[in-house]
Amino acid sequence: MATADKPSMNEAHDKDPQNNNSYGSLVDDGYKKVNLPILDVNDFNDRIIRGYEDGHGEKELPADVAVARSLVPAGTATLRDFSYVAPEIPEFLPENCVGCMDCVTQCPDTAILGKVLAEPDLNEKLDGIEDESDRQMFDHQWSKPRKYYDGPIKKGKDGGRFAILIDPSKCKGCAECVTVCDDLALKMIPKTEPVMDSIRKSHRWFKEFGPTDESYVSDNLLIDMMLKEETLLYVGGAGSCAGCGEGTALRMLCAATGLKYGDQWGIVAATGCNTVYTSTYPYNPYLVPWTNSLFENAAADAMGVRSRWDQIGRANNPIWCIGGDGAMFDIGFQSLSRMLASGMNIKVFVLDTQVYSNTGGQASTSTYTGQNTKMSFHGKALGGKQERRKEIAQIAMMHPRTFVAQTTAAHTNHFYKAILAALEFDGPAVINCYTTCQPEHGVADNMAADQARRAVDTRAFPLLVYDPRAGGTIRERLSLQGNPAVKHDWYTNPKTGEVEDFVDFCRSEGRFAKHFDKDGNPSYTLLAGQQDRLENWNQLQELAGLR
Repeated sequence: MATADKPSMNEAHDKDPQNNNSYGSLVDDGYKKVNLPILDVNDFNDRIIRGYEDGHGEKELPADVAVARSLVPAGTATLRDFSYVAPEIPEFLPENCVGCMDCVTQCPDTAILGKVLAEPDLNEKLDGIEDESDRQMFDHQWSKPRKYYDGPIKKGKDGGRFAILIDPSKCKGCAECVTVCDDLALKMIPKTEPVMDSIRKSHRWFKEFGPTDESYVSDNLLIDMMLKEETLLYVGGAGSCAGCGEGTALRMLCAATGLKYGDQWGIVAATGCNTVYTSTYPYNPYLVPWTNSLFENAAADAMGVRSRWDQIGRANNPIWCIGGDGAMFDIGFQSLSRMLASGMNIKVFVLDTQVYSNTGGQASTSTYTGQNTKMSFHGKALGGKQERRKEIAQIAMMHPRTFVAQTTAAHTNHFYKAILAALEFDGPAVINCYTTCQPEHGVADNMAADQARRAVDTRAFPLLVYDPRAGGTIRERLSLQGNPAVKHDWYTNPKTGEVEDFVDFCRSEGRFAKHFDKDGNPSYTLLAGQQDRLENWNQLQELAGLR
């Protein structure tokens, strides 16, 4: 068992003098006292995590009971250091910040954290920083956006100071935060010793200053969700690729579920990228119970956990069954369909990357017509997938009393509303989420949100919500709200006056590059893919009563 006098990972270390890697999301105290009868958390962190951090864990650690039990304490990935990954790191320009929270929301690694404090409280805390230059430096990082500062003052309250701080141990330098910031409040700068020293200091003070004053957070503004401590249940430190769209989606899923249920819920995850980067021993980024299942049986596994939880009085605690398109569209589809037909209160979250990213890049039934994958037919005569894409959302809609949504992490309000509605629904739910896989899609690390929005605008991936509670007919239950130009075939960009179709989407990604000749003309296969996307969109319009 853990003892109070035993050294802890929560204390500063020569490798981490500012103690940036300590337990907890923003406040550490609650996690220093963890005590479990089946797993000595402090020992695991100090002996096993430290062994891996120091580079001798794989070779020198003896056989371990935690390994035999397949147990990893919650949140150990917060102790993982990725500061060596990239040569650049974001710099916050507070004078440009409007407090929109896009950078916090879209960061896949929990490397961008936001906080609001009443100005008098902030000033009091700033007085505790002894060095004058340090105090001025940190004070400058707290902006005065109208949203939190001017608005409350007009209502007779203290103005709220807002800051975003970069966790130097979690940032992989993808620059997604810079790309999604329309106000130029972030820019990438080279990592130098003075820069990193300032960032480490600021991050530590940021955590020590305590949680956001929630009087400044409106429950009606879902984008502000990650200002609340109880939503930060995905601590970062996962081994996902830089800019991974899945990481952002999982963080937002955890945030929305945590908002309503705290940490009283669980995850059953199908083997795939999501389990590889979240279960790279000994690192675990979740602060909720989590288990890994095989590709094909995650839904069945979730049914077993659901049954047991119901037996022991946890019927009101949600279970999310998570898997990629390989696990849910293909290998595990039979199990998924069985689960939906059962009527059990299980929520399914599909990370739809349109490819088997984890096992080499094979095509799945989620893959678009014409898309090239690493293991598909290719050559001058035949390129990419020839079959049509399977539509898991429409298939799920045909199961008895099942809530269905198709969304992206880039459409923040649509995403959060879909998750919260699924949690409120008393029965099975399927959320199919578009997630950019940069290596397999052939896009830059900072393009996850941009490509997700483009997929929606070009009918490659329409947004939808199907809620059985909304009425007795499909037309009443199905909403296409959130898509542009819902009554038209294609969306016309008002800025350019040009129609945006599926071929335009394909021009932006390397996975379709082969289908354009030297003059930019698309192949017949790609034109067939475009026709497939249009027919799918028209079918949704018909079902929703828009045609």
